[in-house]
Amino acid sequence: MNPISPPLTAPALSGSLANGNSFHLADWAQGMKRSVLREMIAVVSQPGILSFAGGLPAPELFPTAAYAQAAAQVLASDPAVLQYGPPLAALKGHIVQLMARRGVSCSEEQIFLTTGAQQALDILTRLLVNPCGQVVLEELVYTGIQQVLAPLGADILTVPTDLETGLEVDALADQLAAGARPAYLYTIPQGHNPLGVSLSPAKRERLIELAHRYRLPILEDDPYGFLSYDGDAPPPLKALDGQWVFYIGSFSKILAPALRLGWIVAPEALISRLTVVKEANDLESSAFTQRAVAAFLDAGHLPGHLATLRREYGRRRDVMLAAMARSFPPGLRWTRPSGGMFIWVELPAGVDTAALLQVAIAQEQVAFIPGHAFAVHQSGPQQQHARRCLRLNFSNCQPAKIEEGIARLGRVIGAAV
Repeated sequence: MNPISPPLTAPALSGSLANGNSFHLADWAQGMKRSVLREMIAVVSQPGILSFAGGLPAPELFPTAAYAQAAAQVLASDPAVLQYGPPLAALKGHIVQLMARRGVSCSEEQIFLTTGAQQALDILTRLLVNPCGQVVLEELVYTGIQQVLAPLGADILTVPTDLETGLEVDALADQLAAGARPAYLYTIPQGHNPLGVSLSPAKRERLIELAHRYRLPILEDDPYGFLSYDGDAPPPLKALDGQWVFYIGSFSKILAPALRLGWIVAPEALISRLTVVKEANDLESSAFTQRAVAAFLDAGHLPGHLATLRREYGRRRDVMLAAMARSFPPGLRWTRPSGGMFIWVELPAGVDTAALLQVAIAQEQVAFIPGHAFAVHQSGPQQQHARRCLRLNFSNCQPAKIEEGIARLGRVIGAAV
């Protein structure tokens, strides 16, 4: 099989590409790039590739029969379900109950429905961040937030993340004490993407203390909060604070990504402002999807489905960790996630995982995401460190494929180190 070409760096799109200089693109758009994660879709769709690359739930675990029954029931009940419509109160009620399972007390009036968690990030950023405004991200972070911030030309401060305890809160405290006043901090405290680490309870308390002291909004992205494998996950930041934390939830990882349905828990006084921002984006989230998901939840399917996901994903995590211990050469370091979908691997200095990916695909037909894809700054020490790291997804492959793929990857890494 031939190596993929070009390597995983999406080309910048310039004004000259648009019909022979006929169009003058916005300044930010002239240098924009596709996310490496989205570019990987074309790579891993090649026949024969065994992929640990995407952040994908397992399609064989989608509750297709139960959801089909719910959708059919909704369609049969009223043709108006295909019409424009306001946010569904019944679905908000179910989300209030879901939040209570995570230890968060809130009301329907605080629930704002979105077209997936990605839209929630965009709406909150539009609400809170001025052009060229300052925000704080972790040095290695979910690429979707970087894409949201790009049009604003945001001034991005970064803080490191400990692979055992999560975001380095003391480093954030130092920046705030030195005068930084960011519009928000974005973080994934549970099952971090890409690192797989979860924020320790002590750091959660300390982070809330800083939010109050410096009036710092926190965007808590929690797509993996219901996917814990070693007992219940710690309460989210939102459970510790009702004022400064904007909680972002999603049905993508616990039902199916194609539903494109998420939510924000926000102060009730801001819901009307969020509504105005969303209307400029897509008017409203699908009324039909809202009703179908509500019918699925009405039928009581979710608790059993979540138990299945936790059991199966926990088994896949354990299979991957055991296979890595057998197949990877000594001297590597990796995280042992208590939740989520990802394991982060650090290779020795001098190994470039972007180049290693080319070899892995060409020689062993196995894929991963190179660490540089998640680095906020594309130069300097953090980028150099990220270039020798990689992210593995364990949720999307069945155990036998995980063992086979890790063995293949172990051979590639062994030859490189």
